[in-house]
Amino acid sequence: MKRSKATAAIAAAVALTLGATACGGGSKSSGGKDGGNSAADAALTSVVNTSDKKGGTLKFALSDVPDSLDPGNTYYGWVQNFARLYARSLTTFKPAAGKAGLEIVPDLAESLGKPSDDAKTWTYTLRQGVKYEDGTPITSKDVKYAIERSNFAPEALSNGPTYFKAHLVDGDKYQGPYKDKSPDGIKAIETPDDRTIVFHLKDAFADFDYLAGLPGSAPVPQKADKGADYVKHIISSGPYKFSSYEDGKGATLVRNPQWDPKTDPVRKPLPDKVDIKFKVNQVTIDNNLLNNSLQVDAAGTGVAPQTQPKVLQDPKYKKLTDSSYAGATSYIGLNVHVKPFDNIDCRKAVQWGIDRASVQEAAGGAPKGDVATTLLPPTVNGYTKFDQYPTPGGKGDIAKAKEALAKCGQPNGFTTNLTARSDRPAEMAMATAVQASLKKIGVTAEIKSFPTGKYFTNFAGVPDYVHSHDLGMIMTAWGADWPTGFGFLDQIANGAAIKPSGGNNVQELDDPKINQMLNDTIKNTDAAARNKGWGEIDKMIADNASAVPLIYRKNLLFRPTSATNVTVTQAYLGMYDYLLMGASK
Repeated sequence: MKRSKATAAIAAAVALTLGATACGGGSKSSGGKDGGNSAADAALTSVVNTSDKKGGTLKFALSDVPDSLDPGNTYYGWVQNFARLYARSLTTFKPAAGKAGLEIVPDLAESLGKPSDDAKTWTYTLRQGVKYEDGTPITSKDVKYAIERSNFAPEALSNGPTYFKAHLVDGDKYQGPYKDKSPDGIKAIETPDDRTIVFHLKDAFADFDYLAGLPGSAPVPQKADKGADYVKHIISSGPYKFSSYEDGKGATLVRNPQWDPKTDPVRKPLPDKVDIKFKVNQVTIDNNLLNNSLQVDAAGTGVAPQTQPKVLQDPKYKKLTDSSYAGATSYIGLNVHVKPFDNIDCRKAVQWGIDRASVQEAAGGAPKGDVATTLLPPTVNGYTKFDQYPTPGGKGDIAKAKEALAKCGQPNGFTTNLTARSDRPAEMAMATAVQASLKKIGVTAEIKSFPTGKYFTNFAGVPDYVHSHDLGMIMTAWGADWPTGFGFLDQIANGAAIKPSGGNNVQELDDPKINQMLNDTIKNTDAAARNKGWGEIDKMIADNASAVPLIYRKNLLFRPTSATNVTVTQAYLGMYDYLLMGASK
């Protein structure tokens, strides 16, 4: 088949970006007699404690609650990782060790997308014989409906990304399936037959195969959809289905007898059962990992600061740790609609005043991350090294901070509110360090803490609440939706990503030049030009001073000896790949 210049460029760019090598869950690890669990950081580049043994229960625990386990209503990276057990999107990341885990591969679709000559139309064909847990065939209309509900119905599903809404033709006009009762739905997604789905975009979108891998494209039968309550009875398209779900408490998954391995070359499910419990104290989770009564900390953000010395100082535990770059940056959003941060010099005062080195130490030191000077982390394509607010040792510059305060009309400093997530000990410790360093320049930051599960839907991601409660400084962390500059920056820096609730552009940055640069760069089918553009956009955001980078996050993960097929995936923020894992007990 003849490929256009644009199509060939996209294919070449994907190949170069991935740098993928063949590596699967059955590969031999380089560890010792215990199957690879004998060396620290072994899971960064290999699959450790390999096994093909089926059976047992794989146990997860979470310190709070998820935003939602509904694939169409989530933005947490760990849920996107976990959801692959019961939801199949058009594409997904290959479950494999090292760089191979960044390869985007067909999942529900039989191949990656086929772009038109201008890369504005993308076509996918579903695999033959795929079924839901009740035996009903999965069709292209189910995928279309899933995208309509996940991207166009913020009144019911406010948590997930909205890339389709932003980039489909007339995406800004479609009202979503709950308001628009026409049988055709959005016209920019065509389903000419039960296996074909065609997307018509406003502009070229070189990363579309990554977009097709977001969980919001996992099929949903319209007759089963209950809006936000769909989470109570999710209809599975993957190897596991829900046998129970208790809101705020947890869920249990069992094998889905309608899942056919012949239609799914990606998954090789081992456990008979998957159990996840919510609202478990983080230190309790850590201790349960250490004593082998638990296999996975679902959040994938590593052990608590209280546990870190124990696992690093005891050789029997240290050899079971993996210090993984999370592909994420912890930062503070300075909301430009909350005084005095509507003044750029007040924002710059905070940029100069924060002692980032003390924040790194509060987070747990070097094992938990490196001091950050950019939003884009080093593991994301497009990262460019720069520092617009350089200070000696990253400790802040009081003189420059006070100079900026004088320029913004606050020579004696000011008082503001600083939010953080109450059940994340490291984030609370970082907030306290920020508070202490700002005190030195006369800025009083009063810490307001909120639970993780509702942080964005009820508090920090709700502009009305933020404005009415003067939440000027918002602690957050962000990892790429996919490992490119667009996949990282768009939802936190594009004005189009600001939502009534559940948004992640917490600074409410809506700069026309940045918005245009993001949209123009993703149209470019030249990978090198795109990567250059992402770095330039990152610098534009730094000059705007509305986001204060703190640390490039690392996760100090712990792998119990009872967990099998353990490997770190950079596709999901440096946590373990949940699709590969099994349990030996």
